[in-house]
Amino acid sequence: MELSSQYATQVYFIRHGIAAERGTYVDDHQRPLVDQGIQKTQKIAQRLVSLGLHFDMLLTSPLVRAVQTAKILCEAKLALDYQLFPPLAPEGCLQNWLSWLESWQSEVPKSLALVGHEPDLSQWAQQLVQGDSNDRWVFKKAGIIGLTLPDAQSAIGNSQLFWLAPPRLIL
Repeated sequence: MELSSQYATQVYFIRHGIAAERGTYVDDHQRPLVDQGIQKTQKIAQRLVSLGLHFDMLLTSPLVRAVQTAKILCEAKLALDYQLFPPLAPEGCLQNWLSWLESWQSEVPKSLALVGHEPDLSQWAQQLVQGDSNDRWVFKKAGIIGLTLPDAQSAIGNSQLFWLAPPRLIL
């Protein structure tokens, strides 16, 4: 997709795959993907490759299930590598990401993938599109939200939604 000069960045919000049940690990940060989550995420990654997607940068929450999801995306060659980005952990701060984005956007328009958690990812996406997050979008595990963003300083309320898909529609 070619971006207009007003919209410089494509951002794909990707929710981590199906993970072990809450409460099964003493430290929730250590909860991994289950076999079904790994397999489904691999299938989604392959489908994204077949659609011609490639991410210039992939940022992930440092939680185990998100890192595993990011690794699967990289193994499928959707990105060369990933970087841990603590603001993508639960209750992360959108403003911290926007500050990072501003410096990253100073180069050529690019595509970016963010791997994280609910409800944060859908709330961030809603804020970017609508300016607030009063109505929660349904964002399934291994689902994707795609937005085109103007420069980071004016992204809130001015971004455009181009993709909101649960895994069953991707596969």
